[in-house]
Amino acid sequence: MSITAKTVVVKLGSALLAPGGRLSESALNQLACDVAAMALRGRRFVIVSSGAIASGFRALGLAAMPSTIVQKQAAAAVGQQRLMAVWSAAFAAHGLTVAQILLTAEDLDARDRMVNARRTFGELLARGIVPIVNENDTVSYAEIKLGDNDRLSALVAGLIQADLLLILSGVEGLHAGGPRGPVLPRVGSISEARTHIAPEKSAVGTGGMETKIAAAEIAGRAGIPMVIAGGRVDRVISRVLSGEEVGTWFPPLGVRQSARKRWLGMAARPRGTILVDEGAEKAVANRGASILPGGITDVRGEFAGSSTVDIATESGGVFARGITAYSSTEVRRIMGRPSANIALVLGFSHSEEVIHRNDLVVIRARAEKSGEPA
Repeated sequence: MSITAKTVVVKLGSALLAPGGRLSESALNQLACDVAAMALRGRRFVIVSSGAIASGFRALGLAAMPSTIVQKQAAAAVGQQRLMAVWSAAFAAHGLTVAQILLTAEDLDARDRMVNARRTFGELLARGIVPIVNENDTVSYAEIKLGDNDRLSALVAGLIQADLLLILSGVEGLHAGGPRGPVLPRVGSISEARTHIAPEKSAVGTGGMETKIAAAEIAGRAGIPMVIAGGRVDRVISRVLSGEEVGTWFPPLGVRQSARKRWLGMAARPRGTILVDEGAEKAVANRGASILPGGITDVRGEFAGSSTVDIATESGGVFARGITAYSSTEVRRIMGRPSANIALVLGFSHSEEVIHRNDLVVIRARAEKSGEPA
């Protein structure tokens, strides 16, 4: 398998970088050496690095990973600067400069902030600098957390339109039939991958194989392949990029989307849900149609006009996401009616469509109801 990826996002888990809650300088040095070797050949890297909380909680006098939000935030405040100091020294030994980027869900949810983040990444990469990314755990809370660094790495890969997402952890890949089976070199679909997972996670990490497969789905929808491999394998990054069969390969799920469509489908947080009938679902999924008021059957949640909303059916669940031209109150008044009646009912008309097809992205095709990927 030949890999010609020029821009690579590498995600490194806490269990790899801070086993037992102690930052492993030797692990960071080895990984930096591997990245540097590939960077000298023209590759560009973004590192999504876990380990801030895991490397900081002992300084708070805690014997185990913190369980409360405030303890996690305090541990991250201590551990993040320790983590960056080691990364900076590790890459400086190879003549490379690093930059720290801390993100919250709001940074990717608001399109203007997302665009600014993408420009910053682009400028850093163009100048040969290695961005080190983490979630901003010092200020994050439940409502604005991205969830885990597997998901963060997939969102970052989509943000910068990387050529490959490489997730390195304590496991060597996706094991067939469970953790004791052989490593699968390749999976054909997300649904196939999920048949092999068990609900396990490390003592210091926040996710297991399920979060990694979810990351593969996010990256795959952006047209980006992903590899899960063991971070303790010697020169694992170089070997993966050289085409060696290491870990498990997840193929992209479709063609690459525009930056706006990627943001809408993956990073923007929905404020409510618009339910449509089967005819509207088929029109959207199969013909790229807009959402008209006549096909809407219900509205869930409260939202303003220009909000991002999920689009779903009663039986099949969420299948698309879009930006609505009308508020939840207005949609309830016009749903089930012809577009020509919008002005009659509301006294005004922003557009004939509740969600125009240019403001809409399908995130789960109808075929997925039978287990097939989007």
